[in-house]
Parts: sequence; structure tokens; C-alpha cells
Amino acid sequence: MSINIESAEWFVHANARLLDRHLLAVLLDDDPVERVLDALRAYRNPDGGFGHALEPDVRCPGSQPASTLRAFEVLADVGKLSHPMVADAETWLATIAEPDGGVTTVLPTAQGHPHAPWMAPSTGSGFLTFALVARLWHAGSSHPWLRRATKWCWAELESTGEVGGYTMKFALDFLDAVPDPRRAAAAVERLRPAIGPDGCIRVPGGTEDEKITPLSLSERPGGPSRSLFTNKQIEADLDRLEQGQEGDGGWDVDWLHWSAGQSVEWRGTATVRALITLHAHGRLDLPRTPLATAGRPPSDRKQR
Repeated sequence: MSINIESAEWFVHANARLLDRHLLAVLLDDDPVERVLDALRAYRNPDGGFGHALEPDVRCPGSQPASTLRAFEVLADVGKLSHPMVADAETWLATIAEPDGGVTTVLPTAQGHPHAPWMAPSTGSGFLTFALVARLWHAGSSHPWLRRATKWCWAELESTGEVGGYTMKFALDFLDAVPDPRRAAAAVERLRPAIGPDGCIRVPGGTEDEKITPLSLSERPGGPSRSLFTNKQIEADLDRLEQGQEGDGGWDVDWLHWSAGQSVEWRGTATVRALITLHAHGRLDLPRTPLATAGRPPSDRKQR
């Protein structure tokens, strides 16, 4: 198997958003991170949160937890979780938090704007709280809201019976980040029965083939969640990811394509994420690694 980097780069330049094009240029060509930050600011609102369809499935201009999570992910990819935009966004999250510390998955500002069927406005604390808290622990936050939200996450994990779908994915993100390794390891073990024999979790109500794979459930090599998967399952998922590069050079997602804009935007993001994941697991050399710089010139790029 081999990964055609040039074809992937062509796909991103032909189809992806400016943000993903700049992100790819940072990863492949060691371009300045500031270009990514400038592109990301276009999605930022005066309240500190992010909107404007940064999360392609909820396309309102107003700030949304899902778009704010995507902003944190971009900043993590370029090693900038210490950027002031993170602190500002966390302050916004604290203002929309429920009394129990969690945040609603989709705010009412999504009403009247295009959104995926599963991203309709909701009420009460939701599973995105796990993922947002995870990124803020990685950022080294000391905001008072983070402590309240962390308590919500523990309460959910330790009081809920069966956990599945994306709740499982975001819960594992939390357990990989929270600075309580013994408690996290115990919680990871309690979640083990939800993992299928192939290491995947089916998505209730998703498309026929939609599932969350080991590399999505456990992004970081060496994290507590990685103990849920065998080396064989991880290697098989890496093989699947390599084979997922399509003829046009890009990768795709397996959830519902409900609009042309959503589809092409997700494919751009998925293509950049695939390259980052393959690199993080030793399948691909890139000049810049997620969260750190390697400093090698573009001419040193290699394909597997």
C-alpha cells in the first residue's frame, strides 16, 4: 500500500476550505501557523465562540459547541492550544453551560439555518461536553468551569449503564485527557463491553455502514483508551485508512451526505485528518507533526 501525498494535496487545493488548505500547508510544507490562525478567526464570533459552519453539519453563523470543538481541534493540530482564542472560547462555554456544568449539544441559534438531521437544537447537557473538556485539559486550562464540567463528565460515566455511539468516542477523549489516571483507567475498563469484536462501534440511526473505528475511538498512541484495542485491530484500521484514499486523492466520511457544501467540506477535513493520523502512527512522514514541529524541508517528504 502507498499514500499519494501529491494527489491528496491536489484534492485539498481543488475542493477544501481555506482553513484546511492552510492547515495542510503547515503540515506538509512547514508554512507559518499564523495563516491557520488567521483563517480560523473568520469563524470566531465576538462572544468568543465559533460558528459559521466551522462544524459542517451545523451551518448557522452563531456560536455553537460543535464548531468551538472543531476550533480546538485545529489549534491542537498546530500546537496552539495555548492561544488566547482558547481561553476566550472557554469563557463563552461557561456562559452557556447548564447548571450541572455540561453544555447543550446544539444551541437554539441553529434554528432556521441548514443543519444535519442529527444536529437539531437540543436541551440539557450533552455528549460534546466530554470532548470539549478533553481539549481544555490538554490546553492546561484552570478555568473554574472546567472543574464543574469535569464533575459532570465523571457523574455521567459513573451513573450511566450502557454507553455507545459518539458518546463512547467523546467519553474516551475525556478519559485520555483528564488528569486522574487511576480513575480513568477504571472507567475505560467499564466501557470495554461496548467495543465490538473488530474494535468498532456501530452508530445507532446512522447510515448502513457507519461505524466508529479504533483510530477514531482512540486517537493518541499510548493513551489509556488504547488498552481497549489489540495491535491487530489498530493495524487493520490503519490499513483501512490507507486504502480509503479515493481516486481523486481525497478521503471521505461514512455518515450521511445531506448537502453538497457539507459533503465537500467534510471531505477536505477528513483528508487532512487522515494524513495526520497516518503520520502519528508511523505510516507517513510529514515535515510537521501534530503538536510539534520537525523542521524538515518539503524535499524530505516520503511516502510509505
